[in-house]
Amino acid sequence: MSLQDLIAPVSHALTPTERRIGALLLEDSTLLAFGTVAHIADRVGTSRPSIVRFATKLGFEGFTALQDWVRQDLSRRLSSPSQRIRQSGGNAPPIRTALEQAVRQTLETLDDARLDTLAAPIAKARAVWILSGETSMAGAIVLHSGLSMVRPGVNLVHEQTAARQLCSARLADTAVIYDFPRYRRHSIVTARTLSQLGVSIVAITDGPLSPLASLTKTWCQLDIPAAGPFDSAVPSVLTSELITARVVGMLGGKAREQIDKLEDLWQRMGTFLEYVPRSEKGRPPSARSSPRP
Repeated sequence: MSLQDLIAPVSHALTPTERRIGALLLEDSTLLAFGTVAHIADRVGTSRPSIVRFATKLGFEGFTALQDWVRQDLSRRLSSPSQRIRQSGGNAPPIRTALEQAVRQTLETLDDARLDTLAAPIAKARAVWILSGETSMAGAIVLHSGLSMVRPGVNLVHEQTAARQLCSARLADTAVIYDFPRYRRHSIVTARTLSQLGVSIVAITDGPLSPLASLTKTWCQLDIPAAGPFDSAVPSVLTSELITARVVGMLGGKAREQIDKLEDLWQRMGTFLEYVPRSEKGRPPSARSSPRP
């Protein structure tokens, strides 16, 4: 349902002032999504209560409820793969350019100070809990893989087993949450629950209007380009690698000790295939070519 669909059934009951409000918001839906009551009232030349009454006539409890609905609708329209693939008209968008720009923006956003802010709660936490929405799952997996090799107590939380996994979460822990429009209910609800339990939240999201940004002061904003009809995973993966490297630096000798233990276990368990190229077979080890790094 669109804003037009909300206004049409009650148009006969709107006052002249409310009609002006409706006309303005139909012309610029982003004003309703991101503006304030005072801003809209000034644009229309009316009072703030008039804006609130307009919202109630559309069936909402107040302006905030109407604004939340418009934001969700705008997010769905901007982020829906079915909409994107239709808007492309069958032509491939300039994906390479979008990805190059996203990498530059991510590197500019994650300067040394911001990386320190994001990595510090992770380095000192008793346990780390990693959650993600669908479009950012690649970044979450990369962070889990990297962190679990340099420190203990790193957990990738799955939606189906979240409650069971998080039973042991406590005050000394940190949760890293990735999510972008369209936000997954699981990620947001779980993040709020952990915040209420006193768990420190590190949010990787799209901006101050994200429901995750309201839960913590420790967050970063990533611009997520479209890769065809889908959101790109490149910014979240790059962010995960940068955070992991910064955590390694903060842990110092503890990270090296953990990696040494892991390497020893890999050797004991024969984890990696000791592959000898066919051309090298039959030759003594000392005569074989050195493996490439």
